Order: sequence, then C-alpha cells, then structure tokens
Amino acid sequence: MTQAHGLPDLLARILASRGVRPEQAETFLAPKIRDLMPDPSVLVDMEAAAERLARAVKTAEPVAIFGDYDVDGAASAALLAGYLRALDVPVQIWIPDRITEGYGPNVAAVTKLAENGARLLVCVDCGTAGHAPLEAARALGLDAIVLDHHAATERLPPTVALVNPNRLDDLSGLGHLCAAGVVFLTLVALNRRLRQLGAFANRQGPALTDSLDLVALATVADVVPLVGLNRAFVVQGLTVMRGRGRPGLAALFDAAGLSEPPEAWHLGYLVGPRINAGGRIGDAGLGSQLLGTADPAEAHRIAVELDRLNRERQAIEALAVEEAEAAMDRDLMGEPGRPVLVTGSDAWHPGIVGLIAARLKERFGRPAFAFAIRSDGTATGSGRSILGADLGRAVHDAVEAGLAIKGGGHAMAAGVTLPSSDFSAFSAHLASALGSAVTAARDAEALLIDGTVSAGGATAELVKTIQRAGPFGQGAPEPVLALPRHRLVDAAVVGNGHVRARFRSRDGQIVGAIAFRVAQGPLGLALLGGIGQDFHVAGTLSTDRWRGAERAQLRIGDLAVPE
Repeated sequence: MTQAHGLPDLLARILASRGVRPEQAETFLAPKIRDLMPDPSVLVDMEAAAERLARAVKTAEPVAIFGDYDVDGAASAALLAGYLRALDVPVQIWIPDRITEGYGPNVAAVTKLAENGARLLVCVDCGTAGHAPLEAARALGLDAIVLDHHAATERLPPTVALVNPNRLDDLSGLGHLCAAGVVFLTLVALNRRLRQLGAFANRQGPALTDSLDLVALATVADVVPLVGLNRAFVVQGLTVMRGRGRPGLAALFDAAGLSEPPEAWHLGYLVGPRINAGGRIGDAGLGSQLLGTADPAEAHRIAVELDRLNRERQAIEALAVEEAEAAMDRDLMGEPGRPVLVTGSDAWHPGIVGLIAARLKERFGRPAFAFAIRSDGTATGSGRSILGADLGRAVHDAVEAGLAIKGGGHAMAAGVTLPSSDFSAFSAHLASALGSAVTAARDAEALLIDGTVSAGGATAELVKTIQRAGPFGQGAPEPVLALPRHRLVDAAVVGNGHVRARFRSRDGQIVGAIAFRVAQGPLGLALLGGIGQDFHVAGTLSTDRWRGAERAQLRIGDLAVPE
C-alpha cells in the first residue's frame, strides 16, 4: 500500500491489520455509498413495504410513525417523516414515554393514532416483537409496516411488511444496520417505486443524500458496527452535517459547545446523550421534534431544553453508578467468576438504567444489567454486553421461557421487564446462556497494538494521518499506539475521576495524556503513584485544541512496567 498508493507506513499498517488489501485501500479511505449500496429488495418484505408506502404517497393518506425513544428511533422517525412531508403526506409521530408506556408500540397509542385519522402505521426501531399492539392495529383497520433491526423470533406480528435484516428468514447480510439505515434503504426503494409510477414527472423528488446526517447520527449513537455500508453512511453523513443545514443539529452543536467540525465521536459522546436525555428523564418526543424541525427558533428552544435535561441526567446517573458499583464490588467478592452482572434499586430512574449497565460493563469487563424496581413490584431493566456475548438472544430466550414479561434488543444491548425484583432466576438464565461466551471473550481479551511512537513523534499531523482510517467506533476500534519506556513526569486527578499526566521520552520530548474515569481503579492508582518511573504506555492519539493551537494527546488505555 505504501508503494502502490503512497500511503504513510503507519496508516498502511493500520489498514493491513484490519484486513484491507492493497487494491481496496483507496475505496476504504474514501467509502462511497453508491459503491456499497445493495439493492434494497434483498431485504425480505422490502417490495411490499415500498408498494404500500407508495400508495400512501399517491393518495396523501394519513400516516402514523411510531418510534423508539432513543437516538436511533428519533432519527428514524424524523427521516421517514421528512421524506413523506416533502411529498405532502400528512404525518403524525408518536414516541412513547419510557416510564408510562415502555418500549415499542402499545394498544392505547395505536388506538389513539387511529382515532386521529391514521390509515397506515409505520413502526421504526421497534415493532418486531409488537404482537398484541399490531393485532389491535389490524382490528382498527390500520395497515402496519415495521422497519426495525432488533433480534427476531420465528413468530412475527401481523403486518403488511416487516423489514428487518435480523429476522430469521432474511439472508441479506445487512444485520449490522441500525434502524435508520433500514429506513434509508426503504426510502431508496420507495423513491424508485414512485419514479416508476410517474410521481416525479412534474416535481422534484426529495434529495435522499441530504438526510444522511440523520443516518450517520443513528449509526454512531446506536453503537452498530462501523463496517461496510455503515462506514460509508457515517463518512458521507458527517460531510452533510458539517454544512449545518439541519437546524436541529446545528442548534444542538451550539448547545453542546461544539465549535469545530463534528467528528464521529462527537455524535456518540456529545450529541447522542443530549437527544437521549429527553427519552430518559423528560419528554420523549423532543428528539424527533428537534431533528425534524425546519424552524431555527424552535430548534434552539428544544436544544437548550435537551442540554438542561442532560445535565440533570448526569447528576442522577453519577449517584446511581456509585451505588451500583459498590453493590457489584460486594457481590463479586463472594462470587468473582460471575459471568453476567445483575443489580437493581427502587431509587433508580428507569431512564438511566442503560447508562448504569454500560458503566458496570466498562468497570468490570463483563455483560451487565441494571433494573429500576417499580412500585408494583415489577422491574424494568437494560443491559449492555461485550463482544461475543449475544444479549438480545438471551433476553428473547428468557421471554420465551416465561422468565420475563417482555424484552428485546440486539447483541450488544437489550431491554427487559421482569415480573418481580427477585433477579435470581433471570441471573441464572443469563449465566447459563452466556457463561461460556463471556469466559471465552474475557480469556481472549488483549490490548492489540498497531504501532509504536515516541513523544516527539506524537504530533497533530500524525493524528490526522491516523484519522484517515476512520471513522472509529463499534467494530472499527481506534488504532492503539505504544510509547515504549517513557518516564511519567506528573499525574493528577482532574474533573470527574479522570487522571491527567505527562510522559517524557529519552530525548526529552513531552506528550500530554489523560485516562478517563480511572482515579479509583488500578490504572489510576498506578499513574498517581508512579511519578518519576518509566513505563510502557499504550493508548489512542487525539487532537487537543487550546487557544487556537493543536497538539496530540494520548488517551491512556494501559500501562506496563518495563522489565
């Protein structure tokens, strides 16, 4: 690759380590959707979905969109609604309240949508397990379409079309798509069908590429693998996003204090949490309203409210995480080999249990579930997993076995409702279903190094070179570099449990570094107690911008003591 394409050696090594062959290098570095886009018809039921939606467009039939309360659901709803409204189709969006309605369609909401005039119901990022609500929809005279990506069982609800690359009879190989990706492919199919029907003979059709910002946001925020088509979605979606053409996203960037061009990690750590805050502890519909509005004033109002809710969520989460980690520390002292962590409290807000689970997984290196115990004795929880342990399948099996009232999800994340706050049976099921997979995954865990660099070589230019292999995220980890035998000059706790440090190479060059949320853990204690010692230090490089200047900063992943 260095010879054929003139790539820097480190960049070529990164690509080679990720399985990119020399003839694929240029395409990998500049992925284009047109090169990776499959025919949407490879998805089961896609033709039926496009045909029914085309009928709604041709007759201006009222359409109801039922979405999930997370970023993927909000983006999917805004994506579909934006397309239909551009063609003068009357649309109403329903995002359920996490606490009073729970995940997925419900009979009361479906009934209300029908009363409001809907004749077609489209469920996005949910609906695959919505048997009773979709039965009710059929009884009310509503046709139903499901556009989803969550794990499915053999038994599917009654629909005109259920498009889901993770249904058991779908052989498209597109199971890595998030719901917004599925919706985008559906709009491609719908666009094609409308063109065949002559719908655009006297008018311009919607520009689908303008909506790639929503697909990119959902792809990153829903933590689906950044491979293949998903990678192209994010690369081209970020380009659209940098044009600030969507008032809602522009307002949210401003509320988050993001002044630089957005990158993939901004979507996961700055934008996504603010949109999710509405669904967690506020108005679940704020996210889809923000992403769908064309009014800058309304966008500003919603973005400010979401930013406020996010700060409130952070305070609530911090207390709950501290309690959960202490509980798991006690439990693991008695059972250190427990493969899956399960905990709960009647003091936890249902909107933050997924965040608690994510922190437990991060801290203890194994799948984790956190539950909010309700006043009626039931428990609503969310889980996060590690690579190799399919949480969604385990939850579906628990529902089938009668251990859970309802639940669903995908390999890395799942939600579930239990009949009581006694977690023993559910914990035993998870241990049995995932024990061997978790053991194998943890045994195989290693920090893989892409290359070495010294403090003097860790420059902002090197960061830009590495970023050419991005975007990075789930399924596409950031390249890890090792700095061999560097002296730890200083280290101190900053912010919320972070440790900031500086390392010096033998030639006297200095590089700044930071390790997030480690102050009380082994890595943090090693840093704080190791000033003046030599270490091999490994991590990822990022750009630290301060007062107009750019410099490289190492995000520390691990330390080793030289022999």
